[in-house]
Amino acid sequence: MTYFIGIDSSTTATKALLMDEHGTVVTVASSAYDYETPQPLWSEQHPDLWWTATIAGVKQVIAQSGVDSAEIAAIGLTGQMHGLVLLDQNGQVLRPALLWNDQRTAAECGEIRALIGKQRLIQITGNDALTGFTAPKIVWVKNHEPEIYAQIRHILLPKDYVRFKLTGDYAMDKAGGAGTQLFDISLRDWSPTIVKALGIDPNWLPPTFEGTGVTGVISAEAAALTGLQPGTPVVAGGGDQAAAAVGTGAVSAGIVSLSLGTSGVVFATTDTPAVEPEGRLHAFCHAVPGKWHFMGVMLSAAGSLRWFRDTLAPGVDFADLVAEAAAIPAGSDGLLFLPYLTGERTPHPDPLARGAFVGLTVRHTRAHMTRAVLEGVAFGLRDSFELMKASGLEGVGQVRITGGGARSPLWRQILADVLGAEIATVNAEEGAAYGAALLAATGAGVWSNVAEACAATIRVTGVTAVDEGQIGRYDALYTVYRDLYPALQPSFAQISTINSLLRQDDKAPKSDIQNPKSSS
Repeated sequence: MTYFIGIDSSTTATKALLMDEHGTVVTVASSAYDYETPQPLWSEQHPDLWWTATIAGVKQVIAQSGVDSAEIAAIGLTGQMHGLVLLDQNGQVLRPALLWNDQRTAAECGEIRALIGKQRLIQITGNDALTGFTAPKIVWVKNHEPEIYAQIRHILLPKDYVRFKLTGDYAMDKAGGAGTQLFDISLRDWSPTIVKALGIDPNWLPPTFEGTGVTGVISAEAAALTGLQPGTPVVAGGGDQAAAAVGTGAVSAGIVSLSLGTSGVVFATTDTPAVEPEGRLHAFCHAVPGKWHFMGVMLSAAGSLRWFRDTLAPGVDFADLVAEAAAIPAGSDGLLFLPYLTGERTPHPDPLARGAFVGLTVRHTRAHMTRAVLEGVAFGLRDSFELMKASGLEGVGQVRITGGGARSPLWRQILADVLGAEIATVNAEEGAAYGAALLAATGAGVWSNVAEACAATIRVTGVTAVDEGQIGRYDALYTVYRDLYPALQPSFAQISTINSLLRQDDKAPKSDIQNPKSSS
């Protein structure tokens, strides 16, 4: 028997997953850590956290399983995208990594648009400049930390720092590379145009590999620390969303992956490097060789339901809350919910967007509001589907759903009716780490390609069909929903300005107030 390990270096923990040659998960281990916010909008993490957690996770799955490490045939890597890891000429970390959720680079995004042009940037990289991406972070270091910038010799992503520590090699997968915004997604490699325009030394950028390509082997030093065998191949893997799509079988056109967690992610594989003209969708290379993908992200999906429960129904079980909503007819008697509780990303890249209930009357109950939250999230996810269709995506045959929200039959039915597509659950529940293990096994020759690997290991466990009788009702309500953000956006901006002024006023020192009783 041969085995494979998938390592997922996420923002809050590193997961190591051991899988056998049949695709069966043997054991999983996880090591948690935190990240720092040294200033408002900043988000940083020291790369040693990922490496320490990787050592612990790999040692744990080997010990728990009792597998001889000589039987482990390959390692696959995945993890958080966009984070900026800077190394000097000796491979030493120059500063804590700037993470995907770091928001300090708004000015640098404007600088990039001015240097390259927004439309040209989108056509080359597939994306508009966003604060989460890697390229604006590099420009920020250049602008604000020139002494650090002068020492840069290598630029990596978080999982690729783990790769470096495992193998001693500098390398990156093409899905992760596309997420830096330094890629030409048509070429599936670094863009000479973008790199030159930003003044980045191309020698800092590592070679890139398809997701199943071998990028190096476990070094003697890493073997001594982890218990792996020296010489074990390490494959490229992919960014977390691309690897998670592999882990659910969303590797060919027609199968869309929908992650209904705190945030919501719609992921659709494409056979060509299509882009959304305004950059409202992410367009990246897939971890599957020769494939690309669209991705839409809403920031408060299942997080909206958690907020509602915690705020308006504390202590009520989610199942009981949703059961109340099931008794309410589709459309919530005209009540709509905007799920922009933490701003929004797709289709409105607006950090000032706010949540709202619209249409409240005295007839509406908590059950109506709960159902409106479920429907509002579904409408928000439909925004991504509509953009994908308008950008050339054809033939959505099945939506494969994962995440905490996927456990609700009512929410699955609402999604099927709002999206007009069947919603399927699958047997694979380990997400990106499982996808990384499948990529490793494919790279090692267990399967001839990723699609074959997914067909052999991933099974549909349940299907929610569209209720044709609800489509017309939801189409009409979606039209109203779609008009709400443009109508309210000016108010969102005004509220933000007023709030900022009020906070400044609250922090200002108060002058002594004359006691009226002391006046004559």
